[in-house]
Amino acid sequence: MARERATALLVDFDGVLRRWDPAVAAGVERRYGLTPGVLGDIAMHWGRLQPVLVGRVSHADWMGSVADALAGRAVDPEQARAAVAEWQEYRGEVDPDVLAFVREVRAAGIPVGLATNATDLLDADLAALGLTDELDAVVNSSAIGVHKPSKEYFQAACQALRTPPERVLFVDDDDRMISGARVAGLSAYRWSGPEGLRYVRAALAY
Repeated sequence: MARERATALLVDFDGVLRRWDPAVAAGVERRYGLTPGVLGDIAMHWGRLQPVLVGRVSHADWMGSVADALAGRAVDPEQARAAVAEWQEYRGEVDPDVLAFVREVRAAGIPVGLATNATDLLDADLAALGLTDELDAVVNSSAIGVHKPSKEYFQAACQALRTPPERVLFVDDDDRMISGARVAGLSAYRWSGPEGLRYVRAALAY
C-alpha cells in the first residue's frame, strides 16, 4: 500500500535552513592562538552539550563552561572568555534557496515547522536572521525538554503542526535524526544541499 503524501513539512535549522561559515571560527582560533577546531570540539562534547539542548542550562552558561574548559588547556582565562564571546557573535546565515522553498510551501497552504536541537538563544537567532514570521511552528528541544532523535521529540513536533506523523515530511542533514523520525512514523529525507529540493517538492501534496 502506497504511503499518503505529506501535508506538513518539518525542517532542521543548522545544516538546512541555517548555514555556518567555518572560516569564522577558524579566524577566531587563529587570532587567539588556539588549536584549530578547539572551540567546536569543546562546545560539542556531549556531556557539555546535552544539558543545554534539553533546557537544563542556559546558552550563556554553556558558553561559560566552554570558556572554562578552554582556560583549562593553558589558555589565559580572560583570553578564553574573549575568544568564546567573539566566536558567538556570528550567528550563521540563512540558506536563501531553502527559505524560498519554505515560502513556496507555505504559500501553497502547507504548514512548515522548524525542528531543531537548540538552546534558549533560538528565538533571538530567528529574530536576528529575519525568520520570526517565516514558520508556522518552532519546536526547540530546550523548550520542550527532549531532543532529536527521540520519539517524544517528533511526537511533540507533529502535535505543533497539528498533523499526524504519517502525513509529515522531515528534512535533516543528520542520518541519526532521519532514522529517529522514521521510527516515530514520519517520512524523512536526508538533506545534502539545494539539489534535494526537487525530491522534497515532489514528496509534498501540492
